[in-house]
Amino acid sequence: MKTIILGAVAAALLHITPTVVLVKRQDAVNRLLPGADQFAARELHLSSADSKRLHDAVGWEPPDGVVTFYVGKHQDQASGALIFMRVDCQHGPLELAIGFDPRGTVRGVEVTRVYGRADRQRRDARGGGLSVVLQMTVRDGKGR
Repeated sequence: MKTIILGAVAAALLHITPTVVLVKRQDAVNRLLPGADQFAARELHLSSADSKRLHDAVGWEPPDGVVTFYVGKHQDQASGALIFMRVDCQHGPLELAIGFDPRGTVRGVEVTRVYGRADRQRRDARGGGLSVVLQMTVRDGKGR
């Protein structure tokens, strides 16, 4: 019985995979909001209908219906905005940093963290695999 319990505990511990930070949030902010030296966090509370529309359109909805985004400014002029979002993919969840220019155009996407089965994601992300896929998706919205 003791062997079975020890085996179960060992299996559980070996199965736990840590969160892997690929890009520090501050580094993502610096790259996606270049030149910004003032920052403000803004919360947008979505109604359940808006949250459902967002989910239907892009397959993602914010936790608790709240979207937190960050506005960057330089000399009181908006230089862009940034949102961190967690999305599910086939190998486990990812955290993305998505930067927008002042016109609302996507400036860039950074994979900042991987959760869960991180070994394959870490290889793909550091090898450029995820970055290339995300850049292609951002360019024309269709992944081509």
